[in-house]
Formats: sequence, C-alpha cells, structure tokens
Amino acid sequence: MTPMESQKKYPKIFSLEFFPPKNHEAEDTFRTNLAKLATLKPKFCSVTFGAGGTTREKTFETVIEIQRNTGIEAAPHISCIASTKASIREVLEAYKNQGIRHIVALRGDMPSGMLSPGEFRYANELVEFIRQETGDHFHIEVAAYPEMHPQAANMEADLRNFKRKVEAGANSAITQYFYNPEAYFRFVDDCEKMGIDIPIVPGIMPISNYTQLARFSDACGADIPRWIRKRLEVFGDDRKSIRAFGLEVVTDLCRRLLEQGAPGLHFYTLNRAEAVLGIWRNLGLDRS
Repeated sequence: MTPMESQKKYPKIFSLEFFPPKNHEAEDTFRTNLAKLATLKPKFCSVTFGAGGTTREKTFETVIEIQRNTGIEAAPHISCIASTKASIREVLEAYKNQGIRHIVALRGDMPSGMLSPGEFRYANELVEFIRQETGDHFHIEVAAYPEMHPQAANMEADLRNFKRKVEAGANSAITQYFYNPEAYFRFVDDCEKMGIDIPIVPGIMPISNYTQLARFSDACGADIPRWIRKRLEVFGDDRKSIRAFGLEVVTDLCRRLLEQGAPGLHFYTLNRAEAVLGIWRNLGLDRS
C-alpha cells in the first residue's frame, strides 16, 4: 500500500473547533460566528476544554448550545490530567444524558501549581476508561502530532504513544496544525508501517494574526516554515495583507492535503468565521 492509500478509503469529513466564550461580549461574538459557520454544514463541531477542567461547565454549555441551536453534532473535548475517575464518569454520564455521541479525548495540560497528574497520566488511559464505562456509545477522537508532541522524547516514542491510544479504542484522530504537508504525509506513512488504521484528519489553523500565531506555535511545537515567517514579518501590522497571504497559503495547503488523500479537514476557528469561510469557498466545499 503506497503512502496515504489507507487514508483515501475513508469518506471525507469536514469539521470545526470552537472554544467556550468567557464573557457576555465573547458570547455574542461566538454566536454570530457560529451562525455563519453553521451554514457550511460541517460534520461536527468540537469544543475545547481548559487545563485541568477549568472550563468544564462552559464547555458543557457550549456543546449543548451548538447541538440544540444548529442541529450539528457537537463533540466536547475531555481532558484527563488532574482528574479523577469519578469526575470523568460524571462528565460522560452528563453528555450521554444530553444525547452526545462524539468525544475528543485528550491528556490535556497540567494546571499551574499542580504537582500530581491525578488518576490518569496519559490519553490512552482516558480512552480505555471511556470504553470501559460506555462501550461503543461514543465515537472517540484523539490527538496526533505530525511534527511530534513537544514533550515527547523523540518521534518514535510519540508514534508509540499514538498507537496506544488507537489500541485503547480511538475511532479517529485530529492532528495538531501544521504548514508543511510533508510532515503529515510522513506521519501517515509511519502510522501505516506500524499497523495504525484509522482516519487521521489534518488540523488546519487559518492565518490572520501573525503575533498570535507565533505565540500559539511556540507553545504547542507547531513549526511555521521560515519562508512563511519571513513573509508575515514583512507585512508588519498590515492585517489586510496578512489575511490575504494567509488565505492563499492555507488554501494551497488544504488543497494539496485533499488531493493526496487526506480524509477531510478540521478547522481551528478561534471562534472567528471569515478566514474559514474564505478557505472553504476557495476549496469549493460550499458547492460539494
């Protein structure tokens, strides 16, 4: 089987990620942009979860709002670090009671000042626990890192960690964002060689604010290729030029990924609509 062949057999799924709004003004922004993006009819919308469950209630509220108000399947992130089995069991039961069938299972970040990881150390343990508690009720997404998790010892160790999550019962994966498609192709190839056979959907981060993007990328270990950094630096505070350049670069990235067989795209919206709408239109997904 040639590289990417295993991914070509899966139907293409397009999805969006949001984060829980923190105040009334942010809620208005979220709802305005959700309404715009809902017109794209994504397969599902995921909702993030703060370090150590710091946005647990807001995540729950946002998930229910998306599913009730748009009819689009909502997929909450569940982070296990610094959590107990009892608290995770309670969260799973609450989502089951609301008809939620899709989860993004993550290790998550240790809250500041906390020394113990709690009853879960790794995401594979969370996936295994969800399966033990709920059987096949949930479709479980996990994270994948084409450019390696920033805390992994090396790429081989990171791939083994990913395989553990798959063997624990993950149905599919969403990657950290990247701008070098070769990193994704190599990652999928390496997964195929290890016998990993689930859809691995590329995570896509639109480019509209260079300062913010650089900060995110430094924190999560996502590489911004030098040629992209240099072009963005030249634009300085020219937001219009940054957005136009970002739209072109990310559209080209998405087009190449889809042409090579990626099983869809997962857009990190940052609760904003315009950049995603532009990429979506450029790809012709609004006509599919």
